[in-house]
Amino acid sequence: MSEQLRRRIFEELEALVLIDPHTHINPHAAASTTLADIMGYHYYTELAHSAGLPREQIEESGLGSKEKVGRLVTKLGDLDNTIQVSWLIEMCQEFFGFDDERITTDNWESLYDRAAAKMAEPDWEEQVLSHSKLEGVFLTNDFDDPLEGFDTSRYIPCLRTDDLVFKLHEPSVRQRLAKATGIEVGDAKTLRAAIGKLFEHFVSKGAKACAISLPPHFYPTAPSSDSTDLDAQLQFVLSDSKARQERLNEFDDDLDSEEDVVDFATHDFVGPFVFWTLAEMCAEHSLPFDLMIGVDRAVYKAGVYQGQDLYDRRTTLYYYAELFNAFPSVTFPISVLDHTANPELVSYAWIFPNVVTNGHWWYSNIPTFIETDTRSRLEAVPESKIIGYYSDMYKLEFALPKFRMYRRALAKVLAENFCIDRGWSESRAIELGKRVLRGNVESIFDM
Repeated sequence: MSEQLRRRIFEELEALVLIDPHTHINPHAAASTTLADIMGYHYYTELAHSAGLPREQIEESGLGSKEKVGRLVTKLGDLDNTIQVSWLIEMCQEFFGFDDERITTDNWESLYDRAAAKMAEPDWEEQVLSHSKLEGVFLTNDFDDPLEGFDTSRYIPCLRTDDLVFKLHEPSVRQRLAKATGIEVGDAKTLRAAIGKLFEHFVSKGAKACAISLPPHFYPTAPSSDSTDLDAQLQFVLSDSKARQERLNEFDDDLDSEEDVVDFATHDFVGPFVFWTLAEMCAEHSLPFDLMIGVDRAVYKAGVYQGQDLYDRRTTLYYYAELFNAFPSVTFPISVLDHTANPELVSYAWIFPNVVTNGHWWYSNIPTFIETDTRSRLEAVPESKIIGYYSDMYKLEFALPKFRMYRRALAKVLAENFCIDRGWSESRAIELGKRVLRGNVESIFDM
């Protein structure tokens, strides 16, 4: 009975047309052109590297697409157990007519050629969207993206702000900001004005969210009411290297290096000020502020591209309570990188009206963690405040296997915890599933 019930609920959820609320899709090249676009996804390169394929063989300069796939295939036998390879097989079976259970050194070339021919069809992007039952895709747009040349009703802009918070000391970032806004930033007033210009641009283009990925050591705090120290720190960070050094030379010789002082000023003054200003702008423009919390960058420095970052279990939402209290009108969809941080996220969404649980991010994006986290969220958080899933994909083909993985886990939880354990009707459980999968995306992001 349980298996049949799960299957019926899954089939109802599978029929639902979705909006993906967080991706890294390039709207100008949304679908893949070769199998290398799919297998070049960091999950496969980092797993192949972990299984023994040298980074130099994965990232060799001038390496052709077909040769790269051939090299990665040599390690797929070690990765067959992973959920990521199951996504790959499912994609190949659904999109390219692949009949085998495994991709091997004997069959990969014919698969590569068949996939390339299919992807070359002029309506390939439309085929993928239709087959994946996907009608809207949120983007991750750099703050200086002109947001032109694509359908913003299908590919929905989202203002990504990591560079503004953590890299404003870099001249190239300040140059981009000046070009995008027409404002040369020199102090808190001009910086706030420039950020306001960015929000006006994004909102005018149909943006539905602001987003940022945050490291474990970042603590959002309200800027001091005394702007003198902040302006001094800003002016130091925003000046060129020569000017910084001249200012350092005015003080004792035993002071930290220029780099150390810049890091301190950015971490303790400039970054928190920019972040707080972003929250203020979200309140002003009624945009949700997506927070992806807990990624520690470049832990494994010898890793492949995008395969160097990990979570830090010391991450806590405790330091975000001031933010949530200060901006009650801003909705904060929260993603946590560490599965063990989910109980804390559940408790914050339980208490704070403006905190929303958002998807299953990165290292938590495997069925075992998804199922456990989904059970706790559905049992403890108001159903209107749960965004079930986002794909985090770079190419459209990944929406199908990733969302299907989540639908299977969700169907299991609904069948077991709600229909069997609590006596809910099948139709009632399905309606809850549809709200988590689609309805809340529409209501939370004002679609």
